[in-house]
Amino acid sequence: MSNVERDPAELHCGGVTTAAEPEHELLEPRTVPLGGPRAMLVSRTLPNRDRRMVGAWCFADFYGPTDIAGQSGMQVPPHPHTGLQTVSWLLDGEVLHRDSLGNEQLVRPGELNLMTAGFGISHSEESPSGHGPALHGVQLWVALPGAQRDVAPHFEHHGDLPELATADGVVTVLMGELAEAESPAQAYTPLVGAELSITAGGTLRLPVRTEFEHAVLAISDGILVDDRPLAVGSMLYLGPGRREVPVRADRPARALLLGGVPFEEQLVMWWNLVGRSHDEIAQARAEWEHGRAAADPAGRFGVVHGYAGSALPAPELPNVELRARGRTRRAT
Repeated sequence: MSNVERDPAELHCGGVTTAAEPEHELLEPRTVPLGGPRAMLVSRTLPNRDRRMVGAWCFADFYGPTDIAGQSGMQVPPHPHTGLQTVSWLLDGEVLHRDSLGNEQLVRPGELNLMTAGFGISHSEESPSGHGPALHGVQLWVALPGAQRDVAPHFEHHGDLPELATADGVVTVLMGELAEAESPAQAYTPLVGAELSITAGGTLRLPVRTEFEHAVLAISDGILVDDRPLAVGSMLYLGPGRREVPVRADRPARALLLGGVPFEEQLVMWWNLVGRSHDEIAQARAEWEHGRAAADPAGRFGVVHGYAGSALPAPELPNVELRARGRTRRAT
């Protein structure tokens, strides 16, 4: 799933600040419709008004559980990406990915779809025919650092991720490394992404790197971090300097741990494009529109084959110049 808002605001993220990091910061989600009047609603926690990133994680949408029985479910037409990685993680249901490199991959719960956009790629996402009755998942983006932001686009699917199991629950490592369990997914900055499945009354004490900042996203009821309850879709930011993150559940519950070295570059993030300047975003938009109109497989974003519908037109750019901004509001 991607950002298909027809009038997207500029998403501010990137850049380091020298101000003292707060120990705790509650990040509340906002509701965003994906598409037209019958669009599926998602809860967007990143970028947030004051904190735009956690490590290189720059975008977090949580959706469902949504009843899609007898409905089309997710239908996101072909659209472009630059300068980021998309991380698709499902809790229930199935999503079919197609991209301009010719990849076609169904992702199911417990499997990871990771697409590195680099210089440019396009893809579509949809509930397949004969899909199940529910859809429930998370869509995350990781910003690529300057040295790798124009890498050749590529796609990975990982159906067997490392797990850490205790009597209190199971940790599945999506990206990066946690407690010596390392994901096979390619990352371009030091980071971690992990799903936590916790038993009723259980506590997972997660050993973390002190140079990382972290956040916990509640994807079900019953999650407490440092004994602070989190509502579904909310995220609790935890500043650097910690050696452990304790996550407790008062009922069987699930959450995501995100973390990484604070991202030092300022970014322009608009629609589905991540860059470093207004001109860079405007150029990518123009190339998408040209390639979309011409259905040019040799263009920057190529062509997605197999989706039963037209590619998504890009919104109009705002009337003001897009500015590169810091990872927090006060770092702008």
